[in-house]
Amino acid sequence: MAQILDGRAIAKVLREEVKQEVSVLKEKGINPKLDVILVGDDPASVVYAKSKEKACNNQGIDFELHVLPEDSNEDKVVELIESLNANPDVHGIMIELPLPKHMSKERIMSAVRPDKDVDGVHPINRGYILSGEEGLFPATPISCIELMLRSGVEIAGKHVVIVGRGETVGKPLVFLILKHNATVTICHSRTPDLGYHTRQADIVVAAVGKAKLITKDMIKPGAVVVDAGINEIEGGICGDVDYDEVKEVASWISPVPGGVGSLTTALIMKNVLKGIELQGK
Repeated sequence: MAQILDGRAIAKVLREEVKQEVSVLKEKGINPKLDVILVGDDPASVVYAKSKEKACNNQGIDFELHVLPEDSNEDKVVELIESLNANPDVHGIMIELPLPKHMSKERIMSAVRPDKDVDGVHPINRGYILSGEEGLFPATPISCIELMLRSGVEIAGKHVVIVGRGETVGKPLVFLILKHNATVTICHSRTPDLGYHTRQADIVVAAVGKAKLITKDMIKPGAVVVDAGINEIEGGICGDVDYDEVKEVASWISPVPGGVGSLTTALIMKNVLKGIELQGK
């Protein structure tokens, strides 16, 4: 029976680390601040924005939410971003997605200053992931790595199979996990015989968005399984891994909920603090 990669317990530790770092910065006269931009009133985005506000309040980080109407002009959003870029008291900027259909996501995300881009989606930060330089990186792939390292799972020298090549998790995770000296295979919807590849893995990371895709027969006994999927099902959410089955053969497994997703908000707060460092403060 697998041991649990307990995201909630690790998130608690991360939150304490953030609190301590914030108090040190405040002693130096720096008040960390995150600004979030919400265009329209998408219900899920409103919930996410409120959860970030709560996290900031709990950890001593100032928070400001900028709400613009659904029919706002794209230039207006870019103007707001540029004013926040120029404001030395703002250390992190986040754009809640999805944006209204008439707006260019690429233009708006690229308008955020790379050292304030706490979502890690700016093309320059994407480039830093490839080059191995320090930048701000997306919270979910970092969460997959933190979940393992802080649980004592060795990544170096292991064969990691990532299932999913999405922009949010799969692609950035390839290069972030390479930095930890793993051997990486990436699979996706066009990969024939997915199970053949996953059975070779010491570590499987599932990030597809397909409920219970990874089954017990696809996992090598003793492998580590990290589930970065979130799928709505009747009565709640589940991951991309058939948890009840796979936990019988894996050595470690992350649950959904309570695994990867539990760390993401805390890691966004970490990115606010890392941004302060990158901004030379």
